[in-house]
Amino acid sequence: MDTLLLHLHPSTSSSMAKRLCHSSTSQNPKTKLNPSMDDLLETLLNMADSPSFSIDVSFARLLDSTPGDADQSLLIDRAIKLGSLLLQSAKHSARKRASHHNSVAWALPPDLTIKVFSMLDTQSLCYAAATCSMFNKCAMDPLCYANIDLRTVVPKVNNAVVSTMIHRAGKSLQSLKLGVVPGPTASPWSCQSLVYTIRNSVDVSSFSWNDKKTRQGKESFILTRSCLNPLSGESGAAGSRLRRLHLYNIERMDNASLCIALSACPSLLDLEIVGLHVELRQTLMSVSMSCPLIERLFFESSKTGRDDSLKSPTCVDFVNNCPHLTSLALRGFKLPDYKIRILLKGFRKLKYVDFSTSYSITGTFLRNLGTGTGGNLLEVLILRDCMHLKEVEVARFLTAVLAGDFKFLRHLDISNREGLASEGDWYERCFSSRIIPLKEVLEERPKICLLAEFPSEGSFIDIEQMVDSEFPSEISLPSQLNSHTSDGSLLMSSSESSYNSDQGSGNEEGQDSGYVIFEESSDEVDFWLFK
Repeated sequence: MDTLLLHLHPSTSSSMAKRLCHSSTSQNPKTKLNPSMDDLLETLLNMADSPSFSIDVSFARLLDSTPGDADQSLLIDRAIKLGSLLLQSAKHSARKRASHHNSVAWALPPDLTIKVFSMLDTQSLCYAAATCSMFNKCAMDPLCYANIDLRTVVPKVNNAVVSTMIHRAGKSLQSLKLGVVPGPTASPWSCQSLVYTIRNSVDVSSFSWNDKKTRQGKESFILTRSCLNPLSGESGAAGSRLRRLHLYNIERMDNASLCIALSACPSLLDLEIVGLHVELRQTLMSVSMSCPLIERLFFESSKTGRDDSLKSPTCVDFVNNCPHLTSLALRGFKLPDYKIRILLKGFRKLKYVDFSTSYSITGTFLRNLGTGTGGNLLEVLILRDCMHLKEVEVARFLTAVLAGDFKFLRHLDISNREGLASEGDWYERCFSSRIIPLKEVLEERPKICLLAEFPSEGSFIDIEQMVDSEFPSEISLPSQLNSHTSDGSLLMSSSESSYNSDQGSGNEEGQDSGYVIFEESSDEVDFWLFK
C-alpha cells in the first residue's frame, strides 16, 4: 500500500506521464492506451475494501518521509485532488450508465418522447427534465415549450424564468400564460361570473380575480413590465406565431409595455387580460393595430367601474380592423349602451358576449339587436350584476326572443345580486318582476339556459335608509356606494366616484339605443360629423 501511495509523491508523478510508443499499441487494438495508469487505478480501487486505519497509517508514513513542509502540503493537495477526480469520474459514469439503461428500458424513440413531453404542462415538463439526462435532452426541444403556462397561486415566477422559457420555445411558441391566479382556476367561459354588490365585491364561487390585492401582498412585483420583452426580441421571432396570450394580475404592467408586446404578436387569436393596470382604450387600440386575426378577447378591469376611457372612434377602429372576433368579454368597465351597440352590430361573427359587472349599461343596446346583421348570431349573452340594467329592457329583449329573434341563443344570464333597475330610477330595484316573461321563454325555447337569480326583497338594504342613517347629506350616494375599505365596509369618499354622472338613467345617452350621440366628448362628436 505504501508503494501505491508513493505515486502521489511529486518526485515520482512526472515519470507516470510518459506516453507509450506507437509500436506497442498498434499491434493489438484492444491493448489499453495507458496500461500502467489503468493497472494503478484498478489497484487503487481495490483499496476501497481496506480498513480506513491502514490507509491513514500508510498516508501518514508517506507524509513523514517527505522532508520539506511545502512538499507535504503539495502531497496533501494531490491526495485531495485525486479523490475529487475519482468522485467526479464515478458520478459521470453512473449517469452515463443510468442514461443508457433508460434509453434501453424506455420504449419510445426520442421523437415520440418529445411529442409526449409537448403535451405536458410546464411544471410537469420541468419535473421530467430533472429525471435523467435522456429526458433532459428531449425536454430541451422547442416543441416542448409551444404552450407555456406559468400561472401560479402565489408569486414565484420572475422575468428570468419567463425569458428562459420563451427563448427555448423560439418560433414554436403558440401559447403563453403568465401571472398570479389567486385561487382555483375558473374558466371565464363558464356562467359563474364576478359578482359586484353595492357593499362588497365577491364571487358566488368564492373566487375573484380582483381578490389579488389582499393575497399577493408586496411580492406581486416579481413579474415586472419587462416580462414580455422576449416576445419582441430577435426581430419578434418568439411572438410571430403566438396564438394565445393570457395575463393575470401583473401589477406593474403598463400600457406601453403591453402595446410593445402586442405589436410583436400579429398572429394572436386569443387574448385574455385580468387585473392589469392598463386602459381599455389603449388596449383596444393596440389590438386593432397589431392583432387583426384575433377571435377572442377577454378583458376584466382591475378597478371595477372606474375605467371609462373607451371612445367611439376606438370602437369603430376595433370593429373594422378585427373582423374575425367571435368572443368578446369586457367586464367591470364603464360602458354606455351606444358604444356596446357599435361593437355588437359591427362584429358580424360575434357569438359570445360578457359584460358582467359593467357600469352604465341599461340594456337599451338590446333593442332590435336580433334583426339584420350583427348580434343575430349570439349564442351566449352574460349581463350578470350590471348595476344599471333595467327591468323593462330585459323584458323587451325576452319578448323579442319569444317573437323569434336570436335563434341561436343558448345561454342568457341576467342575474343581479341587487335586483334590476326600475324604469324611472335605478335606485328602485326590482327583485321578482312580473313583466319579464321568464316562464314563457323557457316554455317556448326549452334549450336556452336562462339564469335570472335575484335576492329576495327582504334581503336588500333600502338605499334611502342607508343614506339617512349612515352618510352625511353633503356626500353623493354613488361615490359612497362605490368606495370600499379592504374589509368590505363602506368608505365615505367622493373622490373615487365611478358613476356620479350616471344617476337616473345610468347611461350617457338618451332613450335611443342607436348611433345618435347626445353627451359625448367633443373629439368624438367631431369624429362622427366628419366620418
